[in-house]
Amino acid sequence: MIGIVDYGLGNLRSVQKALEAVGAAACISGEKAVLDGCDKLILPGVGAFGAGMEQLSARGLDTYLRGRAKDTKMLGICLGMQLLLEASSEEGEHAGLGFIRGRCDRFTQGKIPQIGWNEVRALQTPLFDGIEEGTRFYFVHSYRAACGAENTAAVTDYYGAYPSAIFAGNVYGVQFHPEKSGSAGLKLLRNFVGM
Repeated sequence: MIGIVDYGLGNLRSVQKALEAVGAAACISGEKAVLDGCDKLILPGVGAFGAGMEQLSARGLDTYLRGRAKDTKMLGICLGMQLLLEASSEEGEHAGLGFIRGRCDRFTQGKIPQIGWNEVRALQTPLFDGIEEGTRFYFVHSYRAACGAENTAAVTDYYGAYPSAIFAGNVYGVQFHPEKSGSAGLKLLRNFVGM
């Protein structure tokens, strides 16, 4: 069972449907007792960083996720990926979950937000098994991650290269939306389910 963490922000049902399309059982919940019964967790998200952390904290899910990450595979999607980092400057300075050293800052060039299909390259980690270099995924975001090479699973170019997938220990994150990225996105989710 894959638990999709409900903290009041995100396109939860589309992630659930994508997981079901690859043969995984998935539930949506913000209840710790329900999430305790899940083998893996997905932290989706759409919206602002500060609001995301506020909602996680209000439900006690920030502390819960930090505990679960010790022995549970976790995948952050879009805002969910950004929340895995230490901080963001979105609408003021906000602390994140701190699973991965680094932060998010707003793009300074180009059309903001970046919306549409973009290439993902320099692929590392089992998330990208069977996915070709330069495969295009669907992005919608105004802030980009900055972290060390040791935590960078993939990069994308938008007025400069930035980490579009990150990882540390049991925790993985992707800036793009695999649930909206066709067959490549389903392959990535299938890889996560099989980890």
